[in-house]
Amino acid sequence: MMMKVRRYMRDSGRVLAFVFVASVIWLLFDMAALRISFNDASSLLLKERMMKERRVSRLQATTTQPMKRRFRHPVQRVHPAVTHPGRGSLSPGIVLAQVYRRGGGRQEQLMKGKSVDNQPKEGVFKTVAPRHEGGAVTPKHGAPAEKKAVNLDLTEAKKSSVVDVPNKVGLPAEGSDKIQVPPGGEKTKQLAPLLPSKKEAGAIVEKPDSKKAQDKLAKPEEARPAETTPKPVSKEKKQKEQVNGKKDVAPTKQPHKPVVEHQAGEGSKVTRKPGGVHKVLSLDVTLSPRDAKAVGQFGQAVLVGSNEDSEVRRRWDEGHFNVYLSDQIPVDRAIPDTRPEMCAGSLVHDDLPSTSVIFCFVDEVWSTLLRSVHSVLNRSPEHLLKEIILVDDFSTRDYLKEPLDKYMSQFPKVRIIRLKERQGLIRARLAGAAVAEGEVLTFLDSHVECNVGWLEPLLERVYQDRRKVPCPVIEVISDKDMSYLLVDNFQRGIFKWPLVFGWSAIPEEYIKKNNMTISDPIRCPVMAGGLFSIDKKYFYELGAYDPGLDVWGGENMEISFKIWMCGGEIEIIPCSRVGHIFRGQNPYKFPKDRQKTVERNLARVVEVWLDGYKDLFYGHGYHHLLDKKITNIGNLTEQIELRKKLKCKSFKWYLDNVYPDMVAPLVKAEGMVFNLGLRKCLTLQKSSLSFEICDLSKQGQHFNYTWMRHIRQQDLCIAPQGKGKDSSFALASCDNTKRELRWFHQSTNSVLAEHLISEFVSHHMCLEAGPQGDSVYLNPCVPTNAFQKWQFTHYHHIQ
Repeated sequence: MMMKVRRYMRDSGRVLAFVFVASVIWLLFDMAALRISFNDASSLLLKERMMKERRVSRLQATTTQPMKRRFRHPVQRVHPAVTHPGRGSLSPGIVLAQVYRRGGGRQEQLMKGKSVDNQPKEGVFKTVAPRHEGGAVTPKHGAPAEKKAVNLDLTEAKKSSVVDVPNKVGLPAEGSDKIQVPPGGEKTKQLAPLLPSKKEAGAIVEKPDSKKAQDKLAKPEEARPAETTPKPVSKEKKQKEQVNGKKDVAPTKQPHKPVVEHQAGEGSKVTRKPGGVHKVLSLDVTLSPRDAKAVGQFGQAVLVGSNEDSEVRRRWDEGHFNVYLSDQIPVDRAIPDTRPEMCAGSLVHDDLPSTSVIFCFVDEVWSTLLRSVHSVLNRSPEHLLKEIILVDDFSTRDYLKEPLDKYMSQFPKVRIIRLKERQGLIRARLAGAAVAEGEVLTFLDSHVECNVGWLEPLLERVYQDRRKVPCPVIEVISDKDMSYLLVDNFQRGIFKWPLVFGWSAIPEEYIKKNNMTISDPIRCPVMAGGLFSIDKKYFYELGAYDPGLDVWGGENMEISFKIWMCGGEIEIIPCSRVGHIFRGQNPYKFPKDRQKTVERNLARVVEVWLDGYKDLFYGHGYHHLLDKKITNIGNLTEQIELRKKLKCKSFKWYLDNVYPDMVAPLVKAEGMVFNLGLRKCLTLQKSSLSFEICDLSKQGQHFNYTWMRHIRQQDLCIAPQGKGKDSSFALASCDNTKRELRWFHQSTNSVLAEHLISEFVSHHMCLEAGPQGDSVYLNPCVPTNAFQKWQFTHYHHIQ
């Protein structure tokens, strides 16, 4: 046997044996090196990812319907999913239509012709809810739950501050300085809900009036140790983070300092490479495992039964939405990632500017205010979130005072500013902006839920051009069942006369002409006003908001016209998504009459920005605003001078270049004025009116019927003198404030639509042509009298 081995080892056999032994030794060294390599940062991430995937597998084994892909919006189904308690665990594995996966089509097309039904079904929901006593929220609303909320700021030791702001808010001196779930639907870590149910693991439900609950309010318990694990990231992303100096923090047992993915605060010594880029971060920082059974989890609709309807109705007026249901939903519930799929791979710059997020509120519902704040804390990169500023516009509810201060003291990034008297939304925002320290101001309403990856796409647009003002896609949180609803991707903000804001689909031909994809920024003629980001210095260069505007209303029109006409751009960013509760009406009172306040604000905007198109506004039922004795819109000198200083373009330029599909004729009708009885046209000759055979070449026969209801030729208007057949007509200088110059014509579908009815004369008196064609006079209106019927050559009709 040994002889055979020796013979084999000779010549070529010896070489093969050497190669085999060398390969075994090399493999052993390689395995040792691989084991050692797990000690570096990159390999640790890979190791933790492997551990995480094992947990995902175990989790999937316990769910009845494991999810194949990351969950998407429930409204992508024909009917939104509904939370039904007592029927087992709520599985995030919802069968969802693939919406926004291909470019060029609308949501309905992508859903193969099926329209989205947003109306909830009837259902029953029972849960333990906090009770109010005498309209005030019990201490439980103000006390943190036993699981203390996570402190996202790992670098700053400052505490939440409460600042009193004087009655008059001054502007700073010149020059001062809008959740991706891993495959398999894994439940990511979550902050403990403020209002836990009895079924929640580890939660303790206290009676609202118990002494222990009150003690919690004064001395919150220590937070549980953090158990978060890094989100799965690509190899390229890990390499980029290492190059930029980012390090994933290992789990720690220290309270108030949970693991935060992609943290880069001031103390982390992050070295940013100018011009470097990375993929948009998908963050949802939480403290404890998310309870899939929680009410409204994953943005699901929750329906209450008939036995709870009375409680829903009783509390509806607190916020003009389902407050009873909102208080049962976790303050940091998960919501579906509704971004177009390509957004997760979008690149943004490493050195984006920081932002101050400003919430202004007055008597906001506790649970929705907290949910708004938590959504920003949980889903915003820590190094980009400079601060959250809560501006309390003189709220009257007790839970928004000391309980709110104590709750927010957990979060060093949160500051509370309290106004000493009611100022309104506009001046409250100015107050928040005046103390903001971030490079970018981000304004949000106080009843929203920011989605995954919402912030970086907004800041990226400002980074690219400081004159860009980006807005997130505003999605809908149902006011009835609190479900999170998807909206059409190709939507933009517009206005219709008389300056009424609305949403409009982008014309299909525009989408095709510009080869738009579902993730491209959308030029927006008018922003909604509640949610947007703007470079702070640019905000003040534009003059901020017109400080002469009162409370609320018209400020979105004012800043939109100002931005566009003075060199900026407003865009809607489809990769930034924020849910918003749209309420039927404002739940708070205006210091003055609401309608008069809004009308006055709009009149200020019109006088400063609309140039020769202002009559379109006044002509839509706002003639009364022209009477300065009744409506004082304030001094406009400063705003007019600001427009000149900024060298802003005309409103006609705005219509031609920003909103070309807006129909804005300067007059309602024009051309010759034909009398059906005489079969002749009205003529102005030597300051008197007569009739001639119609001739387009004669300028004396050309009249305009204006939005101010004038029969006008150049600067002269027809005015009656006296009444009846003895009345005469004179030509007077046109004056929009004089009622005697106004005539009703084709304002209704009545039998008098073709008549010219004097607005100034009481009882219906109409302009009538004399049978000889030599005079005109006023007579009582007769529907069948052809001599009282007039027609202009051309009429302009707008929606």
